[in-house]
Amino acid sequence: MGRREFSSPAPYITQEAPLRGFPVWLHYVPGISFRTDNEPFKLAMQGFTQKIVQMMKDEKLFESQGGPIILSQIENEYGAISKLFGNASLAYMRWAAEMAVELGTGVPWIMCKQDDAPDPVINTCNDFYCDYFSPNKPYKPTMWTEAWTGWFTEFGGPIPQRSVEDLAFAVARFIQKGGSFVNYYMYQGGTNFGRTAGGPFITTSYDYDAPIDEYGLIRQPKYGHLKELHRAIKLCERALVSADPTVTRLGSYEQTDARIRFNNMYYDLPPWSISILPDCKNVVFNTAKVGVQTSTTQMLPTDAKLLSWETFSEDLPSANDDTDITTVGLLEQLNVTRDISDYLWYTTSVDISASASFLRRGQRITLTVQSAGEALHVFVNGQLSGSAFGSREYKRFTFTGEVNLQAGPNIISLLSVAVGLPVGLKGERMNLVSPIGVSSVGWMPESLFARSPRPLTWYKAYFNAPEGDEPLALDMVSMGKGQVWINGQNIGRYWTLYANGNCTQCSYSGHYKPTKCQLGCGQPTQRWYHVPRSWLKPTHNQLVVFEELLGDVSRISLVKRSVTNS
Repeated sequence: MGRREFSSPAPYITQEAPLRGFPVWLHYVPGISFRTDNEPFKLAMQGFTQKIVQMMKDEKLFESQGGPIILSQIENEYGAISKLFGNASLAYMRWAAEMAVELGTGVPWIMCKQDDAPDPVINTCNDFYCDYFSPNKPYKPTMWTEAWTGWFTEFGGPIPQRSVEDLAFAVARFIQKGGSFVNYYMYQGGTNFGRTAGGPFITTSYDYDAPIDEYGLIRQPKYGHLKELHRAIKLCERALVSADPTVTRLGSYEQTDARIRFNNMYYDLPPWSISILPDCKNVVFNTAKVGVQTSTTQMLPTDAKLLSWETFSEDLPSANDDTDITTVGLLEQLNVTRDISDYLWYTTSVDISASASFLRRGQRITLTVQSAGEALHVFVNGQLSGSAFGSREYKRFTFTGEVNLQAGPNIISLLSVAVGLPVGLKGERMNLVSPIGVSSVGWMPESLFARSPRPLTWYKAYFNAPEGDEPLALDMVSMGKGQVWINGQNIGRYWTLYANGNCTQCSYSGHYKPTKCQLGCGQPTQRWYHVPRSWLKPTHNQLVVFEELLGDVSRISLVKRSVTNS
């Protein structure tokens, strides 16, 4: 049997995607209201879903056509927000189900985390554990569409880890309770290239502690232990599909070691574990006993050298810049940028009288800026006066700092930065990241620019692809915050925020949550940024970095990811 897949052709993706997967123009359709019984939204959603499904049919991807897709999903975890819309959510959910079924894919449709999914749509479970779950009708299969192998990472936080002992325990218990389908999320981690990370504050890495990591390398023991689990379950297939189980309760042993008697034989069970006995006699697998070697990853130097550095300084906006929009009050960032850029300048001019008392006393003025964005850099008269940022949990934040104002006109410029959303940066408008046609835009050779780090600066260098076939990454630990491109391809956003959290040792036993087992406290949340080898040429690859703060590009290096088993 070949690979089997399920698809989600509807437009809503997930909270970790920018604008949840919806295009920015959709927000400006007159009268639109998202994910409810709203005609403009339903019209757009139906058109999109029909288009994607037809593309799949044209490629004969559905199982009914001999392809790998065995089921499809319409909507995504809608049940959690449906209460906000009341009866309108019920009408929308029924409409979405009917619309999907009428597309005639020949495979079942599902709705995850939707307890009231109407027939014939199947409601499914997404969670760390799904042994508690039953579908809303007895004739529907019990399906786990997202068995979470880990959790996403946010800038400024530690890296969540989920032990394979706990994950295997959760899957085995789901099968024991009658589960018929398990899909891991994620089975292979990935990378949020470009501006595809949403959330906001979701890192460029979407590794998710998956059995196959972001770089395509096997993570042991998670990969091997799950492989052994499913091999053991396969040995029980005949019994699992031919009859309902008979449950004999032997006591509650979930979090302590236990010796139990079964069929006149004694078995030792570690805490929080399940043993599998296909012949009701011999233990072929225990979820807490890992016999697979543990892999160790390292980031090692390569022979690639970054050469021929050049720089381009981003202009601070002036009070009479002809690209400005002049208005009374502040405009909302997304309404202005239309999601074309992470960046939006807010600029104003303040005239200070020479007789102002604070000037006579040699004092500074305190500037306070309240923001609902993700990050903010404050410039006064062309000098960086400070930065501030929020978090995924607390998006609103306030910048408060002393600024140096002088007699006469003063230019205050605020660079508002989105971390998950023909305005923005001059370098963007000039397409500095293009590998062609950028020689005449005023790049300054390294020998002519000041070596001390400066904010809002573009840097460009060239390098040859390193030898070998190991996965590659950029080490950006010396940098502050910004974005990076290779041969015109956006590697993603980088941000050297140090992780704040609790990274004490944890046990695999007991219910898991993302804050239970964490790594990387006191270190940058993300230091290495994946560079696909397929993006590289043998020689003369172009690297472009836009640094918002005061990063040191001389310490950027290209490294390779190495895995060894121990």
